[in-house]
Amino acid sequence: MKSKLIIAMLLISSIMYSQKTKKNGTVYNEHPAIDVVESYMQAFYSGEVDKMASYLADDFKSYQGTSLNKDDKGRDKEWMKGASKWVSENWSYISYKRTPGAYPDAIEYKGDTGLWVQTWDQLKALDNKTGVTLDTPMHRLFQLTDDNKIKIEIIYDNDLPWAERRRSFAPRTNGKIYNNHDNINTVRLYMGALANGDVDKAFSYFTEDATFTDLDMKRGESRTVEEEKEMFKGLTSEWNITSIDVVGYPDYLEYELGNGKVVQSWWDVRMTKKSDDKIKVILPILLINDFNDEGKMTQETGYYTTKSME
Repeated sequence: MKSKLIIAMLLISSIMYSQKTKKNGTVYNEHPAIDVVESYMQAFYSGEVDKMASYLADDFKSYQGTSLNKDDKGRDKEWMKGASKWVSENWSYISYKRTPGAYPDAIEYKGDTGLWVQTWDQLKALDNKTGVTLDTPMHRLFQLTDDNKIKIEIIYDNDLPWAERRRSFAPRTNGKIYNNHDNINTVRLYMGALANGDVDKAFSYFTEDATFTDLDMKRGESRTVEEEKEMFKGLTSEWNITSIDVVGYPDYLEYELGNGKVVQSWWDVRMTKKSDDKIKVILPILLINDFNDEGKMTQETGYYTTKSME
């Protein structure tokens, strides 16, 4: 019985393996159809309308691959001609290139499916009216006729930059700006404590897991509360802080999007070198402090560099 089971399992495995490796066509990384597709896209984005249309079959249809419209009839050749013209008149600095490391495939399927080309590209452009930068990956599928005319185009892309562009035509508010608020008071108390060398008091206004960044750090790096304390102590071991003066006035921004709570403030930090009191420095600082719902600071982004003190 055991030997019969083993034989049966081998037969099943053999059948499954043969099904997994069944060929259904040929894949090419070089093919005239690839040249047609890429020439078509370059002509489309450069506004060469007639040249672009010459690559399309008379019954051409373009579909958005992520559309939820079950009755989508697709966009025809005339629509594409208008779209190409519109793009050239409304976008600047257009670039449509293969995604680095990727290349198109031409797939010749068996049966009536015909020849398909699939591409991976990156579209970059600047919208002339809104200033929105389009920098989005695009994946396209093309079905071609026997004489290498494009019959079907299916587009897959990221809707986020397009949505941002659409939103940019209508003005809308995104919360409130305060010039007096408890969170502004907290930032002033924090800076006042630093000015007087009261490190523990200053950093008591932050959560324990708060993070700190500044222009001297690499993107993605941050300091903890304890590391920020040590950095400040190192600074004051060499410099006397004579004053920290507010420039203008702080703003508290309470955003609708993301429920953000942010105080932005501008300061001049005046310091004198301890080893030589003739060396005086004014360090300009812009601080962006994020708050939680309890009024504690959770993050500080400092737009300053201590390199100017060198």
